[in-house]
Amino acid sequence: MKYFSLVEQDNQININCQDRWDMYEAPSLQKELLEVHKKIKGYPSITIDIQNINTLDTAGGIILYEFIDRLKKQSNVKILEYSKKQQEFLEFISKAIKKENISSKKSKRLNFIQKVGKYTLDFVSDFWLFISFIGESSLAMARYISHPSKIRFKAIVKGVQNAGVDAIPIIALTSFLVGVVVAYQSAVQLQKFGANIFIVDMIGISVTRELAPLITAIVVAGRSGSSYTAQIGAQKITRELDAMKTMGFDLFEFLVLPRIIALVIALPLMIFFADMVGIFGGMVVAKYQIDISYLEFLKRLQNVLAIKHLLIGLAKGPFFAILIAGIGCFRGFQVSNNTESIGKYTTISVVNSIFLVIACDAVFSVIFTKLGV
Repeated sequence: MKYFSLVEQDNQININCQDRWDMYEAPSLQKELLEVHKKIKGYPSITIDIQNINTLDTAGGIILYEFIDRLKKQSNVKILEYSKKQQEFLEFISKAIKKENISSKKSKRLNFIQKVGKYTLDFVSDFWLFISFIGESSLAMARYISHPSKIRFKAIVKGVQNAGVDAIPIIALTSFLVGVVVAYQSAVQLQKFGANIFIVDMIGISVTRELAPLITAIVVAGRSGSSYTAQIGAQKITRELDAMKTMGFDLFEFLVLPRIIALVIALPLMIFFADMVGIFGGMVVAKYQIDISYLEFLKRLQNVLAIKHLLIGLAKGPFFAILIAGIGCFRGFQVSNNTESIGKYTTISVVNSIFLVIACDAVFSVIFTKLGV
């Protein structure tokens, strides 16, 4: 070996470090170190002599320090006498490495704090921007009401078709499957207690009051809310929004309100449709799982399903619609001038819409429970 000579003595091994330990020899030195580690593995006691090192620079000092530090973790290491200059240099290397490790840990903590601060500032900024967006939308709505001639009826009808009529197949399939799942799971439990007929109560109330509005809103958020963001974002990238401003169009009256109004009209209708399909799904399962006829199911449903449950579910529709359409348009205006941001803000739009719809539904549940409705 060029940089080491090893002498074995009883249960101890002596390592004599020699030759040049500098940046030029570092690659060869590192390779030889691997061989040394293999040979000295298992020795409980190791002595190291560094007096024969001819040249020791910063690179060599770091290698030597790490070599000694690694040996100390696995064996009892004794360093023979070395020059004062070498001692001072190794102490300097040791302090520098420890300082670097401490600053690295602080940096990691600081990065975490910075991230939390950044997310908090982004959240607060988005919140105030959304409040501003709601304010401008409210003013535009006031102008709509005071000047009915400004209302874009064709755009609203088109919005109802896109958000409502075109969504009927997916709403029907989703609602039917939800009704089937709820009925099937309920039937398994109710059969154990001989309370088969109560499956009608469970399906009727749960579907109309909670499940149909929530599932419909989530589907619409993923379908229509995302399309609002993508459409407005694309218009922003292609400079259509700038052109509309230049031509004197009010973006809220022209783009935002027709979408919100269309969804406010369409969503309660879709919820009512989802109620019927969901109950039908439950009725099919009740017929073939626990042998409750369709006529018996409908008679029981007429007796137990109070009109208030249906109205509560329908009343949630406009609130969900405002949240979904508002967030979809708001995120669309936030798209920057690159195509990547369309995907980013479309995803954010869907996540925000679904979260706020669920949160809004939870608030309604608490309020209606407190009121005893």
